[in-house]
Amino acid sequence: MNNQFSLQINAPCTENFDTFSSTQQGGFCDSCKKEVIDFTRMNTQEIVHYFQANTTQNTCGRFKTHQLKTYDHPIQKRSKLSFISGIGLAFIALFSFGKIQGQEIKNQTNTSDQNTAKLQDTTSQKNITVKGTVTDDGGPLPGANVILEGTTLGVSTDFDGHFEFPEKLKKGDVLVVSYIGFNSKRIVVQNENSAQSISMKVNLKMDSCVLMGKVAVNKVYNSKRN
Repeated sequence: MNNQFSLQINAPCTENFDTFSSTQQGGFCDSCKKEVIDFTRMNTQEIVHYFQANTTQNTCGRFKTHQLKTYDHPIQKRSKLSFISGIGLAFIALFSFGKIQGQEIKNQTNTSDQNTAKLQDTTSQKNITVKGTVTDDGGPLPGANVILEGTTLGVSTDFDGHFEFPEKLKKGDVLVVSYIGFNSKRIVVQNENSAQSISMKVNLKMDSCVLMGKVAVNKVYNSKRN
């Protein structure tokens, strides 16, 4: 019986939550144009209730590390309308998805030739392949995040601390390197060797961690056996 779900953040966000415009449930991020829900102010029951009511939506949230765990759904009895309700939710999810995609695709039919030329010039400058190694005093840091500042585009280091950024960058782009428990680093791209060797320092002042980013909700299936 499916009565559990787990929360995790696969792509942590590098934006500063304290600079967001306040909303009823958190803050509004100007970079991704989305509301970031502040779950650090919620207890366990409130978090469960939120995801029960928002099962068809992608959520950006702010969490304390101990809140990223598995939660139990209250067990509900099946009703005669469950099948019909399921079909209704499926249609709602389908139309909601189509609407979101429609908002994210920019209408370029009225783009002038001048703007198109500028876009091509900017694209042609992105010719730098950035790769390197992230380490601390004890050796390589596997799983460190390397994110292009102001975007959600990034990559994680492998077991040996190595990474290669998935897209070519241009001179002046800024990479933000982060790892839980360490001070983040900003690397300004100048050439292919800009991020060749990145050394991270432990954040001695940090007594707790707060993570922010798109939430991955994974359902946990229990055995039917008693």
